[in-house]
Amino acid sequence: MNAINLLSYSIPLLKTSTTGREALDLMSDHFVQHLPIVNNEQLLGIISEDDILENDEEESIGSYQLSIQQPPVKSSDHIFDVMAQIARSRLTVIPVVDDSDKFLGVISQQDLLKYFADSYSFSETGGIIVLEMSRTDYALSDICRVVEGENVAVISSFISRATEENQINLHIKISDSEIYRVIAALDRYGYNIVASYTEQPDTDVLKDRFESFMHYLNF
Repeated sequence: MNAINLLSYSIPLLKTSTTGREALDLMSDHFVQHLPIVNNEQLLGIISEDDILENDEEESIGSYQLSIQQPPVKSSDHIFDVMAQIARSRLTVIPVVDDSDKFLGVISQQDLLKYFADSYSFSETGGIIVLEMSRTDYALSDICRVVEGENVAVISSFISRATEENQINLHIKISDSEIYRVIAALDRYGYNIVASYTEQPDTDVLKDRFESFMHYLNF
């Protein structure tokens, strides 16, 4: 999955003639804090809510000094690279250009969240188990065999840093919300289980977990 596949066509573009007040209204309408300034398919920059509030809202944004120097992502960039850039920059939208630097559109944090929720089974009913282990002990295939031995499937997983150096947390989503027998099986094989969740996450919980994942990418 590349950046070109996640373009949002609902996010508006700004012109240098747009006033600060108009830009603020558009940001409010679309629940973002940043918008691109574009002229004839050329990306001129990204303006933030703070940029506007530090200037005269009745003036055109073309007269503002912009604080954000974040480069755009390329249309061919992998979605993981897009995630890393959004995590580092803390932008609510990030511009996308082609290899000739022609502006193509933007990707929003919300669209990125929806993509991961839909594509990586985050929003499906099931159980979540968090294991802590050393990096050298990590072998997802071995863990999957233990889980599958209980007639349950691992439907998604990701790794985050643990509190101890050289340790990782492996988060696995399994197909059954009745996770106790899987936990017992993992325990028999010596895995260190540090957390488990059996409820289906609602939107707020899902967003919190996504933001934690984005924070991890920012390291």
